[in-house]
Amino acid sequence: MARRHDPDRRQRIIDAAIRVVGAKGIAGLSHRSVAAEADVPLGSTTYHFATLDDLMVAALRQANEGFANLLAARGALTDPDTDLAAELAGLLGEWLGGDRAGVELEYELYLAALRRPALRPVAAAWADDLAARLAARTDPATARALVAVLDGVCLQVLLTDTPYDEAYARDVLTRVAGGRR
Repeated sequence: MARRHDPDRRQRIIDAAIRVVGAKGIAGLSHRSVAAEADVPLGSTTYHFATLDDLMVAALRQANEGFANLLAARGALTDPDTDLAAELAGLLGEWLGGDRAGVELEYELYLAALRRPALRPVAAAWADDLAARLAARTDPATARALVAVLDGVCLQVLLTDTPYDEAYARDVLTRVAGGRR
């Protein structure tokens, strides 16, 4: 069925790209596979996203919103009386304990920036945004170090298939944040 007026088509294409990467990985992403998944003509994908990098940038931006929304929903990062390390460890546990496929997808797109320079600004923006939020509770250098620890813990859990250890994460985050063990 032809859709002459389809204001949601661009979003459906992004959603389809995320599903394709989730099912087939980055290697399975093509304009053709996304068009089929979104049930749109092939020309629609290239109209909205001239290159696969453009499509991957949009998908990574959308995927990054998941962690940012979780962070915003908790709200405790703005409370100076909250134990920052414990809050971050809990946040990480909630994120990793939720939609595992979504977390894996986000990291697959995030790590695709190693080979696709167009994705690097989006990956950097995610880290910069998180560091800026954390800098409200600590100094900028410590905030960036906390982001690196969060990334490292996530990668260890995802790549080694080890269960998330919140106590370990809290201990490491406490050390980096300048607290005692």
